[in-house]
Amino acid sequence: MKTPVSTAPINPAAPDLSPPHKYKQLAGWLVLFAVLIACSIRTDVTPYQLIVGLPQMGSLLQEMFPPDWSYLPTIWGPMMETVQIAILGTTLGGLLAIPVALLCASNLGISRFVSLPARMMLNLIRTIPDLLFAAIFVAVFGIGPFAGMLALVFFSFGLIAKLTFEAIEAIDPGPLEAMSAVGANRMQIIMFGVVPQALPYFMSYLLYTFEVNVRAASVLGLVGAGGIGLLLDRALGLFRYDRASIIVLLTLVIVLVIDYGSTIIRRKLL
Repeated sequence: MKTPVSTAPINPAAPDLSPPHKYKQLAGWLVLFAVLIACSIRTDVTPYQLIVGLPQMGSLLQEMFPPDWSYLPTIWGPMMETVQIAILGTTLGGLLAIPVALLCASNLGISRFVSLPARMMLNLIRTIPDLLFAAIFVAVFGIGPFAGMLALVFFSFGLIAKLTFEAIEAIDPGPLEAMSAVGANRMQIIMFGVVPQALPYFMSYLLYTFEVNVRAASVLGLVGAGGIGLLLDRALGLFRYDRASIIVLLTLVIVLVIDYGSTIIRRKLL
């Protein structure tokens, strides 16, 4: 009597559970765990410090609540200035990112002598944090919102250009090849083949960067770059944590409103 042969299809997506594979997986987890332990020891980050600091965190929260609601009219103007800084910085940075993203994309046939320097410049800009940009521009242009706006321009430019050129490299190459076959030049390929596919992603990245910039602009004032950060720094310096809490709560409300509006716009674009 013949033994029946199983005809069940083999699932190619099933994980390999052979002993060598399991050993490699276990070794990988052990290496990751060892790295985490080494980093914790090197930076002196231990659960003991967290447990010791919890009572102090509780006392700080007691000083923050209830918030000083009478301080709300004072911070409303600087908060609107913070939003305006974020709007200008995000818009200008996004506009500057468009040509650089096209130069960095490897699937548009751009010469490497152009794309490589563009990517190097982009990596350099992304290396510098927004607070350092703000400190530099405050030293150059003085204390005020103009320095904060310039810092967000460079930050937005680096972030949006990076994400956009990666999105361009991931678009469907079919329309580009078809347009090249019928004799379209590079500008026509970009306008009618690349832009329609990459525009929704660009707008999504622009909205995301705007959300990030609202929070970032609230912190840039700590180095004198205008906005609500100046009042936040003053409240923390005077140990008025009740005023700091109302600033944080107002920032949270503004961010939630922007996030809700951005979500609606993304759903219509994507």
